[in-house]
Amino acid sequence: MDEFRTKGGTKAAIVGIGSNTFLTIFNIAIGIMSGSYALISEGAHTLSDVATSIIAYLGFRIGQKPADEEHPLGHGRAEAIAGLIIVLFLTMVAYEIMTGAITKIFHPELITTPSYLAAIMALIGIGVNLCISRYIIALGKKIRSPAIVADGNHQKVDIFSSIAILVGVFASNSGYPIIDPIIGLIIGVFILKTAYTIGKENIDNIMGKIPSKKLIKDIEKAAIKTPQVQGAHNIKVEYLGSYSVVSLHIELDENMTLKESHKIVHRAQNNVLKKVPLLKSVTIHACPAGIKYDHKQEIDK
Repeated sequence: MDEFRTKGGTKAAIVGIGSNTFLTIFNIAIGIMSGSYALISEGAHTLSDVATSIIAYLGFRIGQKPADEEHPLGHGRAEAIAGLIIVLFLTMVAYEIMTGAITKIFHPELITTPSYLAAIMALIGIGVNLCISRYIIALGKKIRSPAIVADGNHQKVDIFSSIAILVGVFASNSGYPIIDPIIGLIIGVFILKTAYTIGKENIDNIMGKIPSKKLIKDIEKAAIKTPQVQGAHNIKVEYLGSYSVVSLHIELDENMTLKESHKIVHRAQNNVLKKVPLLKSVTIHACPAGIKYDHKQEIDK
């Protein structure tokens, strides 16, 4: 297991779980004390953040497991699967918050005007979530973990939620108490939007979509820089969460012996692995330079 990535994932989990436990306790407690449904809704959301941080970390740890006979390409997709489980949690939380808010909107007698204590907690929430989301997303990108990045983006939603709660408290105390459940409804919509974004990213990951076209160019450049390699083509990347595996063809002198071409193929593989950190495995096929044929068709006898 990569020690650098393991330490990074552990840090992200500790920070996420610790901060969200703090926010959950105080959001719900102060929400009840101040009479703010929006703040109680945010407390339910941060409670889900604790669960998703745990899920993200479990997915990260499984994704770190080395390849075995049953999983020759490793366990990288576990992180993307963890991301999709987070989407399910977000969707359920959004549903509960939105149905509760709609009930209050259609039954105004259930609405109470929140005290300014809720505004103070909202300000604390903005500061904490801003720091934590930036830290977790940056750490997730550094260790190339889709699950950790998804968790950080989930945390970022809470910034907008806290801003909305702050606005709602002042609006409610200005004679518009219905604003409080409307803010709760908006929080639910924010959560759904985040679920969609995270879901799309992780489905792309599972489907093997490459992170960028630049990756293909980097692989090609690294292969061509290998001495005696005259070209590279037919590059295929399999994206597996925090890492990728790749296969490609390189062009060599057609008069080269099998022994010589074998050595160059291995040099090219090592060169690509060294120059492109995202890759975990490289398979290279040697082709005679100058001969064109369709790789989808069988070579003529």
